[in-house]
Amino acid sequence: MRTIASCVEEILLIQPFLEEALSRNIINFSALAEELQRPVSVMLHKSVKSGAIMMALRRYNPPKDLGSSLKLRRVLQNLGDITVRSNLSDFTFQNSRTLVDSHVKVLEQVGARTNIFYAFTRGIHESTIIISSSEKKTIVDGFKNETQLGLQENLSAISIILPENNSKITGLYYQIFKRLAWEGIALYEVVSTTNEFTILVEDFLVDKAFAVIKKLKS
Repeated sequence: MRTIASCVEEILLIQPFLEEALSRNIINFSALAEELQRPVSVMLHKSVKSGAIMMALRRYNPPKDLGSSLKLRRVLQNLGDITVRSNLSDFTFQNSRTLVDSHVKVLEQVGARTNIFYAFTRGIHESTIIISSSEKKTIVDGFKNETQLGLQENLSAISIILPENNSKITGLYYQIFKRLAWEGIALYEVVSTTNEFTILVEDFLVDKAFAVIKKLKS
């Protein structure tokens, strides 16, 4: 059975910025209760007083502030080299029985070239190739028999070397995504390996995104 407290918790969980502000005591409980009065009333199918919502907010026990974790702070301070690559193109193809064969043909041509950016991600229904725009013709020719679903050009990649055991640190990616979101930076693509993390943004956002990520280390 839904209660005012469970409705408040549900709303906060899907709004992490709001939840974090609440955990840091930088939000006006009364004003927030007034703001939540309508959605909580809709969820419970009855009128709810803002005073009851404010009581639920004060009793809410948010998770520990991920930003204050000593381990997390150390990882952020020890982020490795940050590399920026521009002039990238992002191709999306529909998965097929021949897609791997097409991919092999492309790898035979670009696999040994260390001066280009290349990343391949295979999903359940589609696959994405991110590559230096200078190799656009290679992709077009190699995948000419495949169904192309999308193409985005004028992209830049920012790659970050992560410390070892980063996968055991709770909230690492959350901190990166949170800072970027706060600055209004939309991510076009995300690619990661065990110790390397890459975001893809449109060219006009790359300087702003780089500045945000660099600040993570300070």
